[in-house]
Amino acid sequence: MSFAQALLEAIESLNGNKMRSGLTVLGIVIGVAAVIAMLAVGNGAQASITGSISSIGTNLLFVFRGGPDQARGPGGGTARSGNNERPLTLGDAEAIADPFAAPSVAGVAPAIQGNGTITYAGETTTTTFSGVTPEYAIVRNMELAEGDFINGEHINGRMSVVILGPETADAIFGYHDGIVGETVRIEGQPFRVIGVLVAKGGGAFGSEDDAAYIPFTTAQARLIKRDSRDQVDVIFAQATSAEAVTLASDEISNILRQRHRTPIGDDDFTVFTQQDFLQTFETITGVLTIFLGGIAGISLLVGGIGIMNIMLVSVTERTREIGLRKALGARKKDILMQFLTESSLLSFIGGIIGILFGWLIAFVVGKVATATGNTFTPIVGTDAILLSTSFSAAIGLFFGIYPASRAASLEPVEALRHE
Repeated sequence: MSFAQALLEAIESLNGNKMRSGLTVLGIVIGVAAVIAMLAVGNGAQASITGSISSIGTNLLFVFRGGPDQARGPGGGTARSGNNERPLTLGDAEAIADPFAAPSVAGVAPAIQGNGTITYAGETTTTTFSGVTPEYAIVRNMELAEGDFINGEHINGRMSVVILGPETADAIFGYHDGIVGETVRIEGQPFRVIGVLVAKGGGAFGSEDDAAYIPFTTAQARLIKRDSRDQVDVIFAQATSAEAVTLASDEISNILRQRHRTPIGDDDFTVFTQQDFLQTFETITGVLTIFLGGIAGISLLVGGIGIMNIMLVSVTERTREIGLRKALGARKKDILMQFLTESSLLSFIGGIIGILFGWLIAFVVGKVATATGNTFTPIVGTDAILLSTSFSAAIGLFFGIYPASRAASLEPVEALRHE
């Protein structure tokens, strides 16, 4: 029996039991669609996160207080603190900015950060606000949709001015255009809005758009209290190029070791790079994608078991037909090919429909995310299509082997006597 003959007979057999064949295919459709949709969501999440991090520059470095096993985040918290640990200071930032000590560093911006409420005309929102210097906008690659950034005059005069992220502006104004000159209250104190940032999306520490920035000196004096006046929470540094990031990291580490008088291996600070954050988030989202794909793969397994059950029923129903075929000269491999072709055809049809259905689910998820204001686009990758298609074909063969082998092993005389 040729493959073409086996295929025609398989189509004829499946067509004779449309309802049963359709329900069997449905199991594979659901499994393949789930795999496609889950992997698309995982890939989309990974692309969204890494894209947002990369958008603020691949040559950015973050310096935190605390060693690698206890590094503090932007708010200054940590799991534990060392007895001899020194905080980061403005003096540290000035030393890093020295072009002779750190020639690979193009810019430095210290910052202190905290959380608080911003109110306007009865509307209130809680956000992260940062005390920053004029260099912050350059180091962080920030763009203004309107207005101006903090300058030296604001720093020297400890002026009550604020730059708002678009999400923060939307939360209290309902819009983020034409608000320069308005007065908001941060922790009950009045601040004049002098600028609004361009929407950028999520960053290494949350949304870059849900934030407020005030002059460093104003934050020190009125909003964010630290142990000493020159203490900072984080130092942002910009390398001269993406290729110089590693060298800049080494130069920063050497400067801080000399200033803090700590030996190598006993640092009381941590230097992170954008690549560090990218690798961390890629690892997390990669594991999440595999986990989601694995859960969806269970649906494929259930669909495969459905194929095996239906094929076993088909073997039982067609026992006399099998006996007659073998009596007329059909070989064992012909019977085996016939039933394997039927199970594979079921799996193949289910796989094709499942791919289309999975793509449709991913498309709908992307539209819903866009409608809710989230910049998230599921990505249906070729790898997901090949994986789910190959897996469904393998399931069709694997779960079809036992029924096909059982049919091929029937003795002609016993099969013909079957009622």
